[in-house]
Parts: sequence; C-alpha cells; structure tokens
Amino acid sequence: MSMETRRIRKVLSGNHAASYAVKLANVDVIPIYPITPQTTIVEKIVDFVENNEMKAEVIHADSEHSAMAAAIGASASGARVYTATSSHGLLYMYEMIWWAANARLPIVAGFVTRSIGPPWNIWSDHNDYLTLRDSGWIMFFASSAQEVFDMTLQAFKVAENPRVRLPVGVAWDGFQISHSFEPVELLRQEEVDAFLPDPRDIKPLLNVDEPISIGNLPIATDNMMFRESIWRSMERARDYIKDVMNEYRALSRRNYGYLIEEYKAMDAETIFITMGAISGDAKIAVDKLRENGERVGLARIRVIRPMPVTDLVRLGRIANNIVVIDRNVSMGLGGILAREIKSIFYDFYVETPTYGFITGLAGTEVSPEDYIKIYRMVLDGEVEPSTNIWYYHGGVMK
Repeated sequence: MSMETRRIRKVLSGNHAASYAVKLANVDVIPIYPITPQTTIVEKIVDFVENNEMKAEVIHADSEHSAMAAAIGASASGARVYTATSSHGLLYMYEMIWWAANARLPIVAGFVTRSIGPPWNIWSDHNDYLTLRDSGWIMFFASSAQEVFDMTLQAFKVAENPRVRLPVGVAWDGFQISHSFEPVELLRQEEVDAFLPDPRDIKPLLNVDEPISIGNLPIATDNMMFRESIWRSMERARDYIKDVMNEYRALSRRNYGYLIEEYKAMDAETIFITMGAISGDAKIAVDKLRENGERVGLARIRVIRPMPVTDLVRLGRIANNIVVIDRNVSMGLGGILAREIKSIFYDFYVETPTYGFITGLAGTEVSPEDYIKIYRMVLDGEVEPSTNIWYYHGGVMK
C-alpha cells in the first residue's frame, strides 16, 4: 500500500471508534440523548458535524424513547440512521425498539452495556442488552475498539440488505471497552463508500407521493404473518452476515471469525463460551492452561441474534465439557446464554456436560486466574453441570 493510500491508525476508545465508523458511513440522521457510559459516542459525532467533518442532521431528543422514535421516522423516510444508548436509557427506549423491528427499519444502534439499578451502578454487565433478544433486532457484540469500528460498518450493510431489512444493534462493555483506548485502524473513505454504496438499494416505507400509515391495527393472522416474516429474515441473515463479514475481511485484512470467534477450540476437550470484554481474560487463561498441556479452547459469541446454532452444536460435539460464562442472569432461571445453549444442545442431541457460571455482574472482576479456577472446579468434579453456578472472585457461592 503506497503512502498516498495508507490507512490512518488512531488511538481511540471503543466509543470513539463507533463515532468514526458512523462518520465514514455517511449517516444522515443521528437522534441522541446522553447517558453514561454511552455519551462520548454522540459527543464525538456532534464534534464532527459542528466542525464540518460530517454532514448529518443531529436531533437532540428529550429522552431515549424520543431518540428511537425520531430514528424510526427518519429511517422510514429513507435516511441512514444511527443512535446509541445504555442501561436505563435502553429500557426507556424499549417500547420503540419493538416498533423499529416490526416496521422492518434498517436502523443501526450502539448499545454500551451497563448494569441496571437499583442499587445505582455504572459498570458493565449484559442484562440490559439481552433484553433485546426477542424483539427482532439483529444483535452483534464486540470485544475491542477495533471490532466496534468494524462491526458498526458491517451492521449498516446487514441492516440495509433488502432480504434482511432489520435493525442491528452493536454492543460493547461499558468502560472496559467504551472508555479504554487502543490502536484502531480506520478504513479510507473510498473503501467505506465502496463497501456501503449510496444510494442504498432499499425502498423507503414512506413516500409523500404514495402516502400510507405504519403500525395500524391488523387482523390477528396478519399480525402473526408479520412476525413470521421477521423470523424468516432473521434466519436468512445468518448466511448474509457471514457474506458481509467475509467481504469485510478481504477489505480490512482482519479476521474475527463469523458468528463465533474460535480460539484454540478445534482440538479442545474443554471449551469456554464467553461474550464481550471478559473474553480477553479467557484467552490469557487458555494460553496458560495450554502451556501446562491442558487441551482448553474458547468460543466467543459475536452474534447473539440470529443465534449461531450450527457453530455451537459443532463445538458441543468436539468437546468433553462446555463451560458457559454468563455476565447476566435471568432471575428464577439462570444464565441466559447457558440456558439457550443447553436448549440448543437438547434439540440437536448433544449430550456434552454443560456448565453455566454466572459471574462478572455489575462490573465484578473476572480475571484469567478465575477462568483457571473454574476450569479446575469442572475437571475435579467440584460442581455439577448446571446453569446456576454463582461464581464470585475467588470461588463459588454456596
């Protein structure tokens, strides 16, 4: 690559990586409302607009609910739209989240994960984001600032495909990713323009020459038919997401895998399944255990919806033990990912013992040493296969 075409590398936080992706994607409308730890995404975007580095309409909404409502109106009119929120802001936005999906609008949103109160807490866990899992949104989860940048660009391409046409959320951990700085390689504007061609090949819902209304009362069977169409689009999206990631890999020369990133998993007897920032500590633990001759691997979930069913079943059949680390909990049931993975294994007759550890809630530290302790507990038979093993830093809650 010549000096004239060399890409720019910047030291960016995860939030600012998202801002640069939005700028390069030539987003038309950005409805915003601040909340920690999301705020610096939209602050940076406002800087771009005010400094004439980006041409976009920023809507300063009076709440997160209004921000998503504005995103819905703009997207229905044919604009490329981005917004972002966290935690209680996502819950306040939640009613409109469903309207966005059921109206089949290709909105992209950044969701910076943060624990839900009370008590008041600004640190990360994943319960806020996982409330979206039944709504019809495609759900990505990044584990580095570079991946936030890359996933945000990919999200627009996935959302706007006429055979998908669903909103896409890109999540990352509050503070551990959102406010941590690392080198990020940006694509050049001409590369992004080629990857995300404009005008977009998607017909707006609203047209002043052909007026319609959206969201009126249908008969029950039509309503069910609409939901089925979302289901089928989500199923089609699995292959299309892989195609987009393949195209982006060829462009960027960065490889994270597809719906799942596998790390030393192909010959592993025990496989950890993780999501988000704590996956980096899991990789360190896998390396340390490998140095001692232990056949351990990692599968990091990158796409939650559509769920990577085929990949999970394949990994379940490789391993002797599956250990799912949930940074969330469904009260009265257990860790959300562990429960979903166990249900998939049941459907596909995968009999591998599956252990579900609930940990890392409300910002609780999860270190490489914790992964090693969890691994020893499983191998030594100190815990039974379950989705309700509560692990605090240093040991299991009895």
